[in-house]
Amino acid sequence: MTAPAVTRRRPEPSPAVVALGTRRRTTELGLLVLAVLIILGAYALASLGRNASLPADIWPFLAVLLALLVGAHLANRRLARAADSLLLPIAALLNGIGYVFIARLDQDLAALQASWTAVGIVAYVVTLLAVRDVRLLQRYRYTAGLIGVLLLILPLLPGIGRSINGARIWVSVGPVSFQPGEFAKIAFAVFFAGYLVERRELLSVATFRVGPFNTPDPKHFAPILLAWGASLVVLIFQRDLGSALLFFLLFVVMLWVATGRVSYLLVGMGLFLVGAFVSWLSFEHVQKRVSVWIDPWADPQGSGYQIIQAAYALAWGGTSGVGPGLGIAERIPYDETDFIFAIIGEELGLLGTTAILCAFLLLAGTGLRVARESRDPFPSLLAVGLTVLIAFQAFIIMGGVTRLLPLTGVTLPFVSYGGSSLVANYVLLALLVRISDQTARRAPERAVAM
Repeated sequence: MTAPAVTRRRPEPSPAVVALGTRRRTTELGLLVLAVLIILGAYALASLGRNASLPADIWPFLAVLLALLVGAHLANRRLARAADSLLLPIAALLNGIGYVFIARLDQDLAALQASWTAVGIVAYVVTLLAVRDVRLLQRYRYTAGLIGVLLLILPLLPGIGRSINGARIWVSVGPVSFQPGEFAKIAFAVFFAGYLVERRELLSVATFRVGPFNTPDPKHFAPILLAWGASLVVLIFQRDLGSALLFFLLFVVMLWVATGRVSYLLVGMGLFLVGAFVSWLSFEHVQKRVSVWIDPWADPQGSGYQIIQAAYALAWGGTSGVGPGLGIAERIPYDETDFIFAIIGEELGLLGTTAILCAFLLLAGTGLRVARESRDPFPSLLAVGLTVLIAFQAFIIMGGVTRLLPLTGVTLPFVSYGGSSLVANYVLLALLVRISDQTARRAPERAVAM
């Protein structure tokens, strides 16, 4: 007789995990309802300010918004029951506020943004379905690094690469255009996390002597420096220095967190200053960005026009803003992408921009808490990398709009118009949710084992 086939079933979660998951999903649902009310109120007020009447599509808008967010919530309830309850509501709030201001600026772009939001939610659910154990991604770290490099090279290929506004970062396939670099960020985060976890002990020990200094053996840096250097070279040729800065920060911060050596952070800062100076000497567009940053009034009707108009918009907004829908629209070029933070500042004032800043700080703090609570090295370091991508990207563009930093062409995550950025950020969010869920599920197991 043949033995009956044995089917392996996924172990049932413990009662503690079930109770934790129930509390977190209930909290998440309540926060999503609050986010919907805020978004709906902002949408109605923007229409009242612009047309003195409620928008005709307010009920279809509410239905679509609820359908998307309830779908994401049900995916969390089914696929990541124990995940943190703050990640999805914060992203939904930022996405909704961004949509309100895009609709206030351009209805056609708002329709496209709504479609991309739906695609982003689908990508979020698909990521949760496909990545049931984030630790499996560590096996494919070199594949992820290769994919990241290939994605960055795509815009340079003849026939499909497109140059828009001086930056060759677009790929067009038929009627569809997208920025592969947005997805390359996630691939490089996976590669850096996997490689650094594998070699962090070797990178932490100084066994190689250079004159009076001891450093880790340079051969352990070769693969990661190759991937990082290739990405920066490609990005420089694409004239997308904002993304180059973001990749550099990702590399340095993850190396510092993985090894615990402050010297890496200091050396990284030194390399950044040297690289910034060399870029300023070598590239005319970098010199132009720095000159505009220092004195936009030198060319108020040309290169300094955007920065000056953004400063006026923020000044006119004052503390509480001129009101949703009451600002002067379309005077800032690319206001729906690079300068949407200035539009929010004009209509919602200092209080509104502070709320956006607090939302990003809360999102970053939640991501770092997920990283700290994870006891598995790879998920923990990957959570740090994913959080760095969102937090520093938001800081770079908000700093550029307010002249704290030279302006770069990155988008404000979840808020600015852009399909590639929105979909990539929802995939990134799903990975953070998966790490949080796995950490919560494994906590009782560790407690029993101790």
